[in-house]
Amino acid sequence: MEEKEVKVEETPTEEVKTEEELIEESGESEEILILKNTIETLENKVKQSQAELINYRKRKDEEVINRLKFANQDLILEIIPVLDNFERAIKLANSKDEALSKFLDGFKLTYNSLLDTLKRYGVEEIPAEGVIFDPNMHQAMLVEQNKEKENNIVLEVLIKGYTLNGRVIRPASVKVNKLD
Repeated sequence: MEEKEVKVEETPTEEVKTEEELIEESGESEEILILKNTIETLENKVKQSQAELINYRKRKDEEVINRLKFANQDLILEIIPVLDNFERAIKLANSKDEALSKFLDGFKLTYNSLLDTLKRYGVEEIPAEGVIFDPNMHQAMLVEQNKEKENNIVLEVLIKGYTLNGRVIRPASVKVNKLD
């Protein structure tokens, strides 16, 4: 076999130029280059500060929106037990006493008015009876074994739960079906 010679062309290596050579080549003085470098550094710092300020404003705006959205939470948590008491009183409406029935009709009107007001402010009842148990929305107080129902189904609502603008403010206390 014949061997072929491969010629490798040598490329001249570029010399690394020093700062002084760059200054001389560009025709600018050392002071001008230092000032340009300083300007570039300061511009980057300003851009970074502006970005941080924009992010800070976004976080604060979101925080303010959440505070306004849930500002009434403490008041609503104080009112919800009143709703519970109205519901207990209304359950007595099946009484044969006519005076008591008229009195409880007034309770129903007051209860419905209070419920409508709370709904306007974003309060909603958590659906519970007959749904699958969700530990984020329900609090299991009792467990029962009912073979006619599916496993982990809420059998009974003991105390109603509520959300405020999508956030659980009081979980529903429930009885859950366990088939173990």
